[in-house]
Amino acid sequence: QVQLVESGGGLVQAGDSLRLSCVASGLAFSSYSMGWFRQAPGKERESVAAISWYGGRTRFADFVKGRFTISRDNAKNMVYLQMNNLKPEDTAGYYCAASRGPAILPSYAEYDYWGQGTQVTVSS
Repeated sequence: QVQLVESGGGLVQAGDSLRLSCVASGLAFSSYSMGWFRQAPGKERESVAAISWYGGRTRFADFVKGRFTISRDNAKNMVYLQMNNLKPEDTAGYYCAASRGPAILPSYAEYDYWGQGTQVTVSS
């Protein structure tokens, strides 16, 4: 049984930082590209960042470029999202997802497994 479990969300002030973590189990983690998505109330889920299975390629949404970084530790089955200079508009549920491919940096429809999410709330 595949499980993705996110952690690290919380309530912070604008300008603060948070580091989200996602631990995966039940899959060959090093063979999966990983992504972070977010969904705010009343809005569609959107891609935030993605990282290839080997960690050598990454992709970020324009609205987080320069503020967020994504990384992974295949030895620990973990993927991270470091979020700096948070803004109130970053408030959302954040979800990690795993994709077997074939795309190195998959589109939304290519993700096979999803976590339950962790809430990030940024106050102004």
